[in-house]
Amino acid sequence: MSLAAPGPEARVYRPAELNREVRLHIEAGFPRLWLSGEISNLARPASGHLYFTLKDERAQIRCALFKGNASGMGFRPENGMQVLVRGRLSLYEPRGDYQLIADGMLEAGAGALARAFEALKKKLDDEGLFDKAHKQALPRWPERISIVTSPSGAAIRDILQTLQRRWPRAKVRIYPSQVQGEGAPAELIRALSAADRHGFGQVIVLARGGGSLEDLWAFNDEGLARAIHACSTPIISGVGHETDFTIADFVADLRAPTPTAAAVAATPDGPELLVQLGRQESRLSRAVEQILQRQMQRLDHADGRLRQQHPERKLDELARRRGELDRRGELAIRQQLSARQRLLQGLEARLAARHPARQLDPLKRQVDALQARLNRAGRQMLQTREQKLAATARALNNVSPLAVLERGYAVVRDPKGAAMTEREQFRKGNTINILMDAFEVDAEILSPPRDAGLK
Repeated sequence: MSLAAPGPEARVYRPAELNREVRLHIEAGFPRLWLSGEISNLARPASGHLYFTLKDERAQIRCALFKGNASGMGFRPENGMQVLVRGRLSLYEPRGDYQLIADGMLEAGAGALARAFEALKKKLDDEGLFDKAHKQALPRWPERISIVTSPSGAAIRDILQTLQRRWPRAKVRIYPSQVQGEGAPAELIRALSAADRHGFGQVIVLARGGGSLEDLWAFNDEGLARAIHACSTPIISGVGHETDFTIADFVADLRAPTPTAAAVAATPDGPELLVQLGRQESRLSRAVEQILQRQMQRLDHADGRLRQQHPERKLDELARRRGELDRRGELAIRQQLSARQRLLQGLEARLAARHPARQLDPLKRQVDALQARLNRAGRQMLQTREQKLAATARALNNVSPLAVLERGYAVVRDPKGAAMTEREQFRKGNTINILMDAFEVDAEILSPPRDAGLK
């Protein structure tokens, strides 16, 4: 069977044209969607983008997650990981590859957990379990502290080290419990209830180190939240890192961002208190010493006044005053004579200094100095003007359009000589003028403008 050539009514596509139309149909026909599957063929080029294949047991699709969206994820994707990917379907025109342009990624199950978290949070908030009116004040100087956590985790070591450093006088009792896994919520409730029932601790620290949403899920248990709310002992929640929030955090009397921060919140700063006590002791000692000094001064002043009132003292004082007046009179006369003599000597020196012969030399030196300054100023001004002229010439040359043309650029103008910069000016069949460095040519536009740039 022979194949006839296509008729004039048939449209013959080039590969680029067909791929472009297919891409437009795909992007218009599918809104943003979620895709679940397993990561394979993961590539991390230096650009920071992620390229991978998302597959199930029967099919696969290429995916691209660009740097701006990839940097905001809370986990590191790896081959074999089950994930949820959100994005839009598209087609990479140069190769005709059908692909998903992703704008977000979650670990499989994280979305469901997040929705369950928000639902429980709203339910308990509506019931009033998060109200500030239910929050209990923490003891300021606790002597006994109960801790509910895993006895083998890093959290308990951090807490104990912090308590030993800040408030070593407090006695500590640990109520061990799992903090992860299916049995963790029941064990946490049992340990927390025991700590509250025993009444040993004046405050209870409920703690766990950091982890994923799944790792911390035991602290999002509704039963644990109600057990925290029912406790009569103040509770500090220190679960995960600064960015982690659990239901237990909202119900507890105080939420600390980390287990270490929970230990800090439960205790005063002992070393700092010792420093403050030392300062207060020093201030008290100084205050007492100042009071004693003032009293001693008052006593000395009263004794002095008593001695001053004695008659013999008054007679001695009058005799001393007479002798003092005699000495002051003689001193005044001598000072007057000395002052007059110094005045006369000063007048003689001033008269000699104003002699015409002594005035000429300073004036000549002043004229010479001014002449030298004038010469230097003239040379500096000339040099500055020359530098400014050279800089202006360089700047003028840099912005000269001729310099741009010399580098191989051209100016496209319409028949009237005006520069053409708008897309609408370039219509098929229009005549244009191209100005080069040393010549110009006229040309005709053979096709309408096309978009520039690569995929």
